[in-house]
Amino acid sequence: MAVETSQSVAPAAGGDDARGRGRGTGKKSGEAPGPLRRALATHWYAWAMVAPVVIVIGVIIGYPLVRGIWLSLTDADEANVARTIGVNEIEATYEFIGLDNYKAILTDSVFWDRLGWTVLWTVGCVSVTFLLGLVLASMLNRKLRGRALYRIAIILPWGIPAFVSVFAWQMLFNEKNGILNRILEGGGIDGVPWLGDPTWAKISVIAVNVWLGVPFMLVALLGALQAIPSELLEAAEVDGASAWQRFRNVTLPGIRSVSSTVVLLSTIWTFNMFPVIYLLTRGGPGDSTEILVTYAYRLSFLNSPRDFAASAAWGVLILLLLMLFAVFYRRSLRKQGEVW
Repeated sequence: MAVETSQSVAPAAGGDDARGRGRGTGKKSGEAPGPLRRALATHWYAWAMVAPVVIVIGVIIGYPLVRGIWLSLTDADEANVARTIGVNEIEATYEFIGLDNYKAILTDSVFWDRLGWTVLWTVGCVSVTFLLGLVLASMLNRKLRGRALYRIAIILPWGIPAFVSVFAWQMLFNEKNGILNRILEGGGIDGVPWLGDPTWAKISVIAVNVWLGVPFMLVALLGALQAIPSELLEAAEVDGASAWQRFRNVTLPGIRSVSSTVVLLSTIWTFNMFPVIYLLTRGGPGDSTEILVTYAYRLSFLNSPRDFAASAAWGVLILLLLMLFAVFYRRSLRKQGEVW
């Protein structure tokens, strides 16, 4: 009986000790860690490598974005923001006004005029850039003598800083001493006011932006063309498909995923293409070539007094427009079976 009693007491004591340890740690014995803790324990090195990038992006992008949204809800301008004059520090006196800036912008014809030209500028640049890039990529995808040299020559504009290219084109477009008008006059044709006439100025800025954008489109589409299996094209040719039929039924579907991505990126870049417009025409003549982003810059840095709140509101509206475009574009791709 004594042996049985000692054996029965030992497990009980062990059970009480285990329950005590469970109460001390706040978790039941043998309970699996949560998914977050398990992910941190398994991929701690990856999290450690990513953390500095996340912090830097949060500081560089997150804070200015939040600050801009806040300013767009105030009446901040050059006269009421915090500033230092000599040894005197003047505190900010601007106030929260809600959505008044957005109401003023959306009820002003200036916004809709700028938006109309910005959309036309974006569609024109992206469509011409894509078509030229596709044509050149198709030509360079074939075996021809000097192909490497042609590729380097066409990609060259991509390696030149944008402001250098724009200044070079500004010299070419000079109405009196520009090379383009000299060539026209040599052929007996009157010089063209490339940057002095609203219509010609719009054509000029589109041409320069296309020249800058073709190399990117060419490289991306050339890579997509080279990824198409040659067996598919050979099989289509054996079946009697013409060159156009092979291009439409084999080549275009084969590059659809790449082309949809580069079109989206090119649209976003062109919509916000500040350097070409500002450096080439300063939004002129008058305001005929001014897009949304250059007008927002004008409000914040060129007008007097500088209207920081209205400029921030324009920036937020530009961001919302691009986000809406990206959402609808992604939905259209999903309907076509292209998911990214």
